[in-house]
Amino acid sequence: MESRVESPLPTAHETMSKYRFRLQTLLRLRETHRDENRGRLAVAYRAETILNEQQQEVQRELIGLQQLQRESTTTPQTNVNRLIDVQRHQLALRAQLEAMQKQAEVLTAEIERRRQALVESDQQVRVLEKLRQRQRQKHLSEILLREVKDYDDIGLMPRDTLSSPKRWNSPDRQANGKVET
Repeated sequence: MESRVESPLPTAHETMSKYRFRLQTLLRLRETHRDENRGRLAVAYRAETILNEQQQEVQRELIGLQQLQRESTTTPQTNVNRLIDVQRHQLALRAQLEAMQKQAEVLTAEIERRRQALVESDQQVRVLEKLRQRQRQKHLSEILLREVKDYDDIGLMPRDTLSSPKRWNSPDRQANGKVET
């Protein structure tokens, strides 16, 4: 019958406490806010695209009316009523195009405002993600340090598992008489 001697120290698995980011809820809220801002910006970009397409359509229609007007005036039998209708329609299209240009200016300002809001919310998320990463790294370092200390205390630390063998021959360890050969 084999008798096992159990170590009074917890195993590596037992010492590894699960890392929990205390600001996770805030991070999720900021991510949601960032995603909403991204959606708002996408809506504004779609509106800009639609407005540009409408402006191009009105400009094409104006060009067609100008061509029709030129053709009407070059024929010997000019229909005055037709020319007046074409001019009225041109004026209406120009007014519509001017209104669209004003809308485009307002929309450009709104896009810039939404883009800036997205940049700010994205920055807030990145700050929290960096904090989470630093805290997680610190947590893992503390666990590793605790394990190294535990193994040092009972003299079970195998030499080949250390990341830096120089640590074993450091002046501090030599002063304490714990030099391994």
